Amino acid sequence: MQAPPAKILLIDDDLLFLQILSDVFRENGFTVVTANDGLKGVRAYLDETPDVVIVDLVMPNMGGVSTCIEIGRLGRDADPVIILLTSMFKGAPHEHAEAEMGARVHIPKSTSPLDIVIIVEQLLDRIRYRQNKMQG
Repeated sequence: MQAPPAKILLIDDDLLFLQILSDVFRENGFTVVTANDGLKGVRAYLDETPDVVIVDLVMPNMGGVSTCIEIGRLGRDADPVIILLTSMFKGAPHEHAEAEMGARVHIPKSTSPLDIVIIVEQLLDRIRYRQNKMQG
């Protein structure tokens, strides 16, 4: 039995980047919800309960760090995958043992959209593997 498509929430004030990333995730079977600032992103998280949240660092109204921390607090039971995406990070994507700036995974915005999808798929596969291992 195949898992239902994962739902992803993309939060970014760069509307062109938001559209490009949305398209690539949809093309790869994800259900996509978008928000163009942190406050709308927190509301969308509460309304949609996504599996993964990708948040831009620098945004109006509520910055990425505050958005990540608030979603992490609200989603404590669901334990969503929270990814911070920004042009301020250089180098390879990185996963931290504990959340830093509200997110365990940090990805440079220069990463190709398809590579971001692959990273998200790998994170979700690892979570599913752990859940299946715990169940039996």
